[in-house]
Amino acid sequence: MSVPVSVEPSPEQPPRRRGLQTLRTQAAAVPRAWLPGAVGYACLLIGLVDTASAVFPKLRHTKVHDFAGQLPGGTTTLAAAGTLMVGLLLVLLAHALRRRKRRAWRAVCVLLPVGAALHILRWHQIGPAVVSLVLFAVMLVHRREFYAKADPRTRWRAVVNLVVMGAISVALGLLVVSTRTGYEIGDPSLFHRLEHVGYGLFGFEGPVDYSSDRVSDQVAYLLGGLGLITAFTTAYLALRPEKPKPELTAEDEEKVRALLDRHGERDSLGYFALRRDKSVLFSPSGKAAISYRVVSGVMLASGDPVGDVEAWPGAIKVFMAEAREHAWVPAVMGCSEVGGEVWTREAGLDALELGDEAIVDTGTFSLAGRAMRNVRQMVKRIERNGYSCQVRRVADLTPDEKYRIADAASRWRGTDTERGFSMALGRFGDPGDDACVVVTAHKAPEEGEDGDDLKAVLHFVPWGPDGISLELMRRDRAADPGLNELLIVAALQAVPAMGVRRVSLNFAMFRSALARGERIGAGPVLRAWRGLLVFLSRWFQIESLYKFNAKFQPEWEPRFLVFPNTRDLPRIGFAAMQAEAFITLGMPRFGRKPQRQGPLPAPGRPEVTEAA
Repeated sequence: MSVPVSVEPSPEQPPRRRGLQTLRTQAAAVPRAWLPGAVGYACLLIGLVDTASAVFPKLRHTKVHDFAGQLPGGTTTLAAAGTLMVGLLLVLLAHALRRRKRRAWRAVCVLLPVGAALHILRWHQIGPAVVSLVLFAVMLVHRREFYAKADPRTRWRAVVNLVVMGAISVALGLLVVSTRTGYEIGDPSLFHRLEHVGYGLFGFEGPVDYSSDRVSDQVAYLLGGLGLITAFTTAYLALRPEKPKPELTAEDEEKVRALLDRHGERDSLGYFALRRDKSVLFSPSGKAAISYRVVSGVMLASGDPVGDVEAWPGAIKVFMAEAREHAWVPAVMGCSEVGGEVWTREAGLDALELGDEAIVDTGTFSLAGRAMRNVRQMVKRIERNGYSCQVRRVADLTPDEKYRIADAASRWRGTDTERGFSMALGRFGDPGDDACVVVTAHKAPEEGEDGDDLKAVLHFVPWGPDGISLELMRRDRAADPGLNELLIVAALQAVPAMGVRRVSLNFAMFRSALARGERIGAGPVLRAWRGLLVFLSRWFQIESLYKFNAKFQPEWEPRFLVFPNTRDLPRIGFAAMQAEAFITLGMPRFGRKPQRQGPLPAPGRPEVTEAA
């Protein structure tokens, strides 16, 4: 299907947009896209060699090593510590260098000549010094390759750096002490060596004594250098100016809501652009917007751009320019076929079918017929057990009811963190979300039992004027199986009176592969792929979501992942799982604040485990 689009006129662009266009032109003119990666790996190798040569004495013996002994002892010992510090910093900066970061380029351009001078001063090693200087010259010649700005940052990186660098410093310090056992007085235990390392990192003398003053000074300087690097990098990350986390400002939210009012019927995922932990970019005319979040160096958008389809190319160009400016990998999760076509044409990206979205037409939905027999029987059975449902707009709830529903959904979550990014709103009961639809299941407690009658909840967000999209599905784990089916049937039967004719249910990943793989005549490759998906369903709701959705006889709308290159897929997949909170790299549970109970926390994407 071809969609005619045109770039909206923008004769007078703001300075920022003109700067992004200039940057985009410069980046496109770079002929050696592989060079930053090669320079980064070379920097990593040099850093590892410098670190190893400082830690292991035998690695630095050369034919002219004896000449170094004529230099003052303090000079050579400080040079060894300096080489260790330079090596560690080069290792830390290598990844940023591969990502074209300008600050990393500046730092490495200082460290390489310093490392070369230290090699010559301490060990008279000409080879490593020449390699460092050659890399330094290459970086100067190709300095335009390193143009990217720093990523958004928070203070948590300082804490992570302190933990990681502290562990590395202790490990390297133990190696430093353990490789000089020939000079130790007595036979210190492993505990005494660790104690010596701990004292040395803070600049104090430890319990291990050496027969040579030079070796003792060398160990002290090396340990002090490790401690200094840990303290310096942690202080830098903690004290540098903090950039804000991704957030949807009140002004941007108002603009996005205006776009949704005019064009919200185009995409069932459009309302999720209002998540307040996403940033948003607008086209030059302001007629289209793209919401995104940066995760592990991936600029991750979700769904189609919001707004007029003719303005999508302008928003996409701004998005791609922002990605190039920071050397982020651009990617889009869950865009429609129309959106995928525009993204691939305008940005030169590739597309991969992720799965299908289940959409039910409320005007034709019915429990009658053989195909709906299982759902019909399950609904009747659960109703006989005393369950009933209420379908209401969020605007019709009292504040106490909002709190009660949000609190119950949070308790039923089953995980420490809220999941969801591309198909979750991240909040419940906000005044701006009064048009959302909530479906609740109730059952009065048995005689003599205490407890709430609320047993399950569905939450739908608006999809234009005549549609809703499922955002949350939670139930009490102790409730009867089949309660989710009752909720969905109740919603499909009640919402036509609210003017809703389209209901978007769950997203089923790789649905077509599961469906085709179980048909008669499926080939061995397709059967093997289906078998892998069924195996992965033990941990991820792949097959269960597909079978649950299929019960309601929906229409299937394909959704796509848009990406630059095949080699970027593992990185994009890891970032997507982080964004959806399937992988969390934060503080352990005992170091985090407990999830707040109430209407503001974000209920995540549906859970349908009993439907499998």
